[in-house]
Amino acid sequence: MPLSDLIAPNAVLPALKVNSKKQALQELAARAAELTGLPEREVFDTLLQRERLGSTGVGAGIAIPHGKLPSFDHLFGLFARLDRPIDFDALDGEPVDLVFLLLAPETAGADHLKALARVARVLRDPLTAQKLRASRDASALHAVLTQVVASNAA
Repeated sequence: MPLSDLIAPNAVLPALKVNSKKQALQELAARAAELTGLPEREVFDTLLQRERLGSTGVGAGIAIPHGKLPSFDHLFGLFARLDRPIDFDALDGEPVDLVFLLLAPETAGADHLKALARVARVLRDPLTAQKLRASRDASALHAVLTQVVASNAA
C-alpha cells in the first residue's frame, strides 16, 4: 500500500507549532476533522485512548498516533513536521518532530496494520527522515512521503 493512497497533498502540515503531546493530538484531530468530516472530539478521544495503551512515539523523533473509528469508512493519513521537537513519551525517550496520524474504520483489521507498518517503514528510513526534516513546505514534504513509496514498493 503506497502512502499516496493514505495522504493527500492538503493533509500535510509543514511547521505545526505545539508545546505538548496533548496539544499536538488536539491540533491533528482538528485538522483531520476538517478534512474528513469526522467530529473533532471523536478523533481526539480515539487518539487519547490509544495513547493510554502506550505511547505511539516509536523512536528516532517519530510518532504515529492512530485509531479506529466506527463512523469512518476508509484509511486516512495526516503528516505534520513540528516546528520544534516535543516530549511524546517515545520508546527511546527522544523528543518527536515527525508525526503521522493514521485513522481507520473499526472494521479495517489487517489493512490498518499494513498501513501502520508501511508508515513506520517509510518514516524510520534515515534518509527519508532527514529529507522530511529538511523540507519546509507542504508540497515538498508530500513529495518525499510519496516518492519513497515508489522506490520502496517493489
